[in-house]
Amino acid sequence: MMVNTRLKKLDALAGFPVCLRRTEIAQILGLIGFGFWGVVQPAAAHHAMEGRTPASFLEGFLSGVAHPVIGLDHLAFVVAIGLLSVKQVRGALLPLVFVVTAMVGTGLHIMKVDLPVPEIMIALSVIALGLLLAIACPWNFGVVAGLAAIAGLFHGYAYGESIVGAEMTPLVAYLLGFTVIQLAISLLAFWLGRKATQSSSRMIPAFMRYFGYGVCVIGVVFSEHLASRLGTKIK
Repeated sequence: MMVNTRLKKLDALAGFPVCLRRTEIAQILGLIGFGFWGVVQPAAAHHAMEGRTPASFLEGFLSGVAHPVIGLDHLAFVVAIGLLSVKQVRGALLPLVFVVTAMVGTGLHIMKVDLPVPEIMIALSVIALGLLLAIACPWNFGVVAGLAAIAGLFHGYAYGESIVGAEMTPLVAYLLGFTVIQLAISLLAFWLGRKATQSSSRMIPAFMRYFGYGVCVIGVVFSEHLASRLGTKIK
């Protein structure tokens, strides 16, 4: 008993949640294992303009709006960051942190600043956020905001692939488009999640948990898609 108490105190000092069950830990380790096993090779960016660089304000804006939506890995992260914000005191700031750093990530791509293995980092960020959502623990705001910022850089870097070489007008429209749609989706998820938790329904925690697991699965599937692309290249 005394040993367990001391371990809990150490975990609390380290900021690690002590509310995990053994079955949850096993599920988490399994998901992480599948994620690392599959993440090995970059995948092509999602294109709303069929691979063509936007040439006008409207094309740039529509491409920006579409990119986070047609990419299931990006969409899952955007929805999850909104739902994860529900339990945070300053939760509404998390989507803002993500979209701002996503714009920075796009700027880095346009300036030809290379980020290491961006697709791998995106897959891992989706898995990580799904785990945070699935584990019903009071996560530290700084930790979650840091993850959102890092993920934003890599997601934004991937967005930049669709706009490289574009003129200034479609470029600005593209940034505006993916910023608006991501804020709208994440804040809508935040608002719906906040309203749902206020209803005191017993179904809400279970929904959050299984939605988090679903996000993890999307990350794993995306990483396995990367693995399959590597196999095709090797052949």
